[in-house]
Amino acid sequence: MVITTLRGDFVRKKEMIAMLLAGGQGSRLGVLTKNKAKPAVAFGGKYRIIDFPMSNCINSGVDTVGVLTQYQPLQLNRHIGIGIPWDLDRRHGGVTVLPPHMKAGEEEGNWYTGTADAIYQNINFIDRYNPTYVLVISGDHIYRMDYGEMLARHKQTGADVTIAVLEVPWEEANRFGIMNTDENGKIHSFEEKPKEPKSNLASMGIYIFTWDMMQAALLEVHEDYADMDFGKHLIPEYLKQNKNLYAYPFSGYWKDVGTIDSFWAANMDLIKTVPEFDLYEDFAKIYTSSEHQPPQFSGANSDIRASLISEGCQVYGTVHNSILGTDVHVAEGAIVRDSIIMEGSVIHENSVLEKVIVDVGCVIGKNTQIGIGEDIINEEKPKIYNTGITVVGEGSQIPEGVVIGKNCVIHGVTTAENYIDGKLESGGTLDLTEEVQKPCEQ
Repeated sequence: MVITTLRGDFVRKKEMIAMLLAGGQGSRLGVLTKNKAKPAVAFGGKYRIIDFPMSNCINSGVDTVGVLTQYQPLQLNRHIGIGIPWDLDRRHGGVTVLPPHMKAGEEEGNWYTGTADAIYQNINFIDRYNPTYVLVISGDHIYRMDYGEMLARHKQTGADVTIAVLEVPWEEANRFGIMNTDENGKIHSFEEKPKEPKSNLASMGIYIFTWDMMQAALLEVHEDYADMDFGKHLIPEYLKQNKNLYAYPFSGYWKDVGTIDSFWAANMDLIKTVPEFDLYEDFAKIYTSSEHQPPQFSGANSDIRASLISEGCQVYGTVHNSILGTDVHVAEGAIVRDSIIMEGSVIHENSVLEKVIVDVGCVIGKNTQIGIGEDIINEEKPKIYNTGITVVGEGSQIPEGVVIGKNCVIHGVTTAENYIDGKLESGGTLDLTEEVQKPCEQ
């Protein structure tokens, strides 16, 4: 079927299109999201977090994807481009980046104020394809799913909304939006982070809506809630109106990498003897945008064990239980353990890194030790840096010979003068990118 838009363009009707929410700040990832959106953070060596839902779309036959961006979108926009790696560079559909924008009659544009509000602000984009169904997904989860199977379930049940759910441990259920269902999977109530959950079926933030009904609900609910959100407003409204909501149970690997600890743990899952998430599955590959790199090289004295080494890496030292992004250089005598080193970073001679996340383009000087000492929670941001992981922000430089403890944060071009007695004790922060530079406090 071909429809004509108001501009006179001819566009083929789509059965289902995807709206990918990728505008979140991801503040719990701390310095890793200081200059980029959470979905743009590197993951698993050569990938970005957004590669996983994007790959799920094309592997599921969903060839029209709107990516809703907001916070620090530059790196994300550059990574997505015109969608070539995911076969989404298409004339009829493909990928479209959708930032907040000004509409006719408005004096100024509006930010996306909630998940459902973001969809509401792009009703015209969706209507361009006149879809029967709309898939809403998040850009910051690591998983592999066939959305086609979920759509088949949606049709089979005659649902107005289908929500993907995952069984979580009962003791963790109060951290999630919980769906309560009958024996057929029909949702009869929803609880947002309940103190005493009646179920352990947690919403994964993956929805399939029948579009005509969703559009009507968005227009109606938006009049009451400017910050319209799926969990807080739209789903409760559907239940209030006795619409058909069904749960779609998912039993595969799924990780919300929204904290430093969960991000580190999900990366480590990739290098277990039997990986919990296998990047090498042929039936549903994960695609990414990456330049052609030379082959990886390991020197005569290198020692690499249980690690994921990306293209272009040169390893002359020791790398154990770690993940190296593309074009990482580990010099002779350097030791990297239980760490994530992102693209283009250099670890110089005889440095030791233990349980460290090093962001893109960093330089670690000779004879430096990072991740050493007592496990003391970070003083400035204890809710973010509290699991023994030290994080080095994008483009940082660390001089030779310094010692840095656990739960530390370093960002900027630092020199020996920035380290009291050559040390940054556990729990310390050294951020030279702030407008007001502060001396290192011990």
